[in-house]
Amino acid sequence: MTSTGPNEPRQQSERRRPVLLVVHHTASPATQTLLEAALDGTKAEGLEGVEVRVKPALAATALDVLDADAFLLGTPANIGYMSGALKMFFDGVYYPTLVAKTGAPYGLYVHGNNDTTGAVRAVESIAKGLGWRRVHEPVTVVGAPDKQASEAVWELAATVAAALIGPD
Repeated sequence: MTSTGPNEPRQQSERRRPVLLVVHHTASPATQTLLEAALDGTKAEGLEGVEVRVKPALAATALDVLDADAFLLGTPANIGYMSGALKMFFDGVYYPTLVAKTGAPYGLYVHGNNDTTGAVRAVESIAKGLGWRRVHEPVTVVGAPDKQASEAVWELAATVAAALIGPD
């Protein structure tokens, strides 16, 4: 077996796989159920070529964003707004990545006990400011997640991951 030298082209198999970064704040059994549905959706048939990286919102950094090609965001709606953890993520990555990922696909799921409107509006406003491209309507779940909610989040995640798969 021969190795390639520094001036030889890389093999097709060495091509970088597209990265989907899942940034979430999972603080309850309901948000855990939705996160699990999202992660299952990223494993749908045909998505094997996508690398999925999962980061809690308080651990995700600008470097994670810079190394990703698409984003799936999950948050509870707390007092009519996204979680403080997701807001802290955005505060930490906004300026360092402001123009770095223009056009990157993203999706959002939000769980609330009453109303998710303010949380969705806030996340979408920030994502728009970053130049990210929404590829699926936000999935909002009020109350305990049922099978329909889990399926909707599964479809959301599969859609975001599929946005990274281009024609061969």
